[in-house]
Amino acid sequence: MIRKLCLGLALLAAPLQAQEATNTGTGAVLRGLDKLTGRAYDIEMRAGETAQFARTEISLQECRYPEGDPAGDAFAFLTVREAGNAEPVFRGWMIASSPALNAMDHQRYDVWVLRCTTS
Repeated sequence: MIRKLCLGLALLAAPLQAQEATNTGTGAVLRGLDKLTGRAYDIEMRAGETAQFARTEISLQECRYPEGDPAGDAFAFLTVREAGNAEPVFRGWMIASSPALNAMDHQRYDVWVLRCTTS
């Protein structure tokens, strides 16, 4: 019992792994899907902007990518609101390589990150 407790405390005291270094992009390219019509649209926007996609408003706070690799795995902080509704249908980080990890849950529209832009 004491051995397990000591092992558990040792794991808690172990230094955390360093996070991957990232750069911040100037904007992002997103893809929006209208599930009713099946049409997909690419949305290019700059950090701090809000774009209209069908009946939703998408705000991009920032987009990050692995340091020195703009084509690498991007992740962006988005807020998505449906027209006429103050409560967001999505707010948080979305990861390009794993959009289902923190996906937007909307009955008609889907939005995900493709990549960051750097210029």
